[in-house]
This record gives sequence, C-alpha cells and structure tokens, in this order.
Amino acid sequence: MQEITDIVQIKHEVLCATARHAFQGDLHEAYDKIPYEIIKGIKPNFRCCVYREREIIRQRVRMAMGKLPVDVLYTDSDPSQVVHVIPCACEGCPITKITVTQNCQSCLAKKCAKACPFGAITTTPRGAVIDQEKCRKCGKCVAACPYNAIVEIERPCKRSCPVKAISMDENDIATIDPAKCVNCGACVAGCPFGAISDVSMMTNVIEALKDGKKEVVALIAPAIEGQFGSDTIPQIKEAIRQLGFADVYEVALGADIVAYHEANELLERKEKGEKMTSSCCPAFVNMVRKHFPGMMPFVSTTVSPMIAAERYIRSKNPDVVTVFIGPCIAKKNEAMGQYIDELNYVLTFEELYAMLCAAGVASGGDVAGEEDATRYGKGFALSGGVTAAVNRVLEERGEPGSATALPCNGADECRKALMLLKAGKISEDFIEGMFCTGGCMGGPANLNELQKSRKVFETRLKGADNISANVRERGADTADVHRHG
Repeated sequence: MQEITDIVQIKHEVLCATARHAFQGDLHEAYDKIPYEIIKGIKPNFRCCVYREREIIRQRVRMAMGKLPVDVLYTDSDPSQVVHVIPCACEGCPITKITVTQNCQSCLAKKCAKACPFGAITTTPRGAVIDQEKCRKCGKCVAACPYNAIVEIERPCKRSCPVKAISMDENDIATIDPAKCVNCGACVAGCPFGAISDVSMMTNVIEALKDGKKEVVALIAPAIEGQFGSDTIPQIKEAIRQLGFADVYEVALGADIVAYHEANELLERKEKGEKMTSSCCPAFVNMVRKHFPGMMPFVSTTVSPMIAAERYIRSKNPDVVTVFIGPCIAKKNEAMGQYIDELNYVLTFEELYAMLCAAGVASGGDVAGEEDATRYGKGFALSGGVTAAVNRVLEERGEPGSATALPCNGADECRKALMLLKAGKISEDFIEGMFCTGGCMGGPANLNELQKSRKVFETRLKGADNISANVRERGADTADVHRHG
C-alpha cells in the first residue's frame, strides 16, 4: 500500500463501507449509520470533536455514492468536474503570507527592508517586522535575506496545484475554480487534512454488476501491474471477474492502437512542417485546453488508450457496460466530459481495492493467461513510454529516427514545453505530455508509492515486441480512433 496515513485509511474505510452496503443492497438505509460505524465512541480522533468527524465521514460517503458534498450546490458545478473541496473538512490553513522567523539576526545590512518595494519591512533591535497590510507577497525579501530568516507560507493545497486553480473564500475555505482546474488530483494528495476528494462512480458500477441486464467489462490500465502485491495480471483479472465482471481487458492494447495511429499522424504532420503533442494524458490535454487554448491544434487527434480500448471492445460487443480502472482521477473528467456517450464508468485503483475488500475477494488464485498487448503498450504507464512506443512503430516501418521527441515528466515540464511551443521555440517534432511525475504510475489514486510499484512493474514488463503486428492481428489497424473535438 502507499504510505499509510490517517487520510488514506479513512478514505479506504469510507469506500469499503460504502461498497459493502452497496453490495448488500442497503446503502441508502445505511447512509446515516456509516459515520457511526467508522467513528465510534464520543472521543475525537483527528478533529476538534466527534460530531465534526462524523460530518466529514458523511460527506465522504456522499462522494463515494457519486454525489457532491452537501454544502456544494449542484447548479454551481460542471458535471465533469470531479474534484471538490469538502468544506467542513477544510481547516482554513493560514493564508499565503511572508513571515520573519527566529533565524533573523537583526543584521546591519537590512537587505530585506531595502529589497521591499512597498515599504512593508521595518527593522528593530529584535529583528525585522513585516506589515502584512502593506506586504504584496512578492518574495523579494525572502530572496534577499542572507540568513534565510524570511519564509513564504502557502497553503498545501494551493502550493500543490500546478495550474493555480485553488483560492480561498471569505471564510478562508479552499475553493476550486473549474475554469482552471484540470482534475489532476494533485490537491487531493497534497491536502494534509483530506479536505479535497473526487466524486466516485463505484456504487453505479456495483449496481450495474448486480443488475445483470448487461455484461459489465473492465478495462485495466497498464499501471495496475505492481499495485496488488505479488499478483500477476492474470491473477488481477481473475479477482476482478470474481466481483461479477464478465471479462477484463488490458488498456495496454489500446496503447498499442494509439501508438500505431499516432505514429501515422506524426509523420503526416512532420511532412507539413507541423509539431504535435500526445493526447493520452487527460490532465495534460486539459492544461492545453484551459491554459494554452491556442495550442489545441497541435494536440494529436488520436484518442487516449482508454477510449481506443473501449471502442475496440464495443466494436466486438456493442451492448456492454464498460468500466475503466486506473490510477488517474482526470480519467473521470475525460469520461464525464467529452466521452460521456461512450465510456460508461471510471474507477480508481483505490475504489477497486475497496470493492475487493468489501466483497471478500483476497486474490485471483493460481491462474495464468495471455498478455493482450506488447511491452511497449504496457510501457505507457511510465514517463517516456509513449515516445518509446511511437519510435518503435517508426522502426517497424523502416523509418527509425524519422521524428524527434520531447518527453515531459510532470506538470512543470509539461507547462515549460507548452510555453516553448507557443513561442515557436520547440525543435522536437513530438511532445509527450505526462502530467504526473513518473507517468501514470505516479498517479494520485495508486495503491503503492511510485518507486516500489515501478520496481515490480519493470521486473515483470514483458510481451510481444511488434506493435504493428499486434494491432493488425486484432483488426484494429483501421479502427476509428479519431478524437472528436
């Protein structure tokens, strides 16, 4: 498991309890009971009082049921916005401010006061003093102090957001601006109070499994390798089938399909003298769409591996319920937005784990099975994996090195690449945008921390080498993988 904190444990307990009651068919009756099942007694464990703790649990249950926190109005929210603040859980952390620490030596240089363009700093024999009414938080005094005695304090959620989508309301409660938010989930992982979470589709999936009117199939992300201890892909597939899924497919096959078609598109664009970015990561695409809208024509028109796999499956059996399972919160936004009429539901690894625990499924047993994709398709889980797969397709066509690529590992590198692209200063032909550091295996809803899961993943990375042959054998070389809009 990832680092076990109270936040991780509470989230798991809420998801597990919600899933258990959903499987039992008494969730709505148990809605008000779950906070008491989790928070027992009258002594608080992590907040000021047990009543606030239970209210936080109650709102988390609402989100586990696919609802927004009770304080948030549905009319105020974009349906595809899946990351929300739980107002009663927000501690109202100190707002961003510059402060003087005890390291101040009352030096004669007075570099801090001289650096401040607003006259906010005065010096005394006991140290520098900042007038917060005058301070504009420019940070020049922080840089000027020779003793590092002046620091900038910033809320963890605000600091973790790579697109500056978080601000504070009049009560110092964090708010998320949907016009800026890319639903990456960085704030979910960054808030030390667990005051930000994502809306779940878990109970919808459980109802579809119990309903039985249609077959429900799972699409598992490549990053699942290494998330469930020593269990192999065939064992994980079997465990998921034990939940009631009719079948389980690897989205790595969709990655093979994407690499095959994206290589074609890249060559076509290069002939025209055009640059191109990947379209696999929904948070990266959201960053382009919301913060660099003029760069959208550069984004590949090929769909993400999730949608490519979904379309492939539906071409074989159009009357199924499709459920993507991965480490990515932004995938929920992708499914609820642009592809709401195609992919039915999205689950995170955390939600899948809760369902397995609730249903009493410990392991898939001693089973074996074939791999659906090449090792390059599986490699999409890691930063640089898209680039490696596209280059592999170019090699298979006898055109090695025909295009250059810039892999971007994390949000900061993605932003820098887009700024260079906007300025016309990118020399590479192809930009691979991976919003999470490390790639999908560094996603906010993984069960294991990156280094541990990556070690397992890389030791098990296997499969065929020929992407083109795998795609053609499965009849996916002529598939519709065009991104509409």
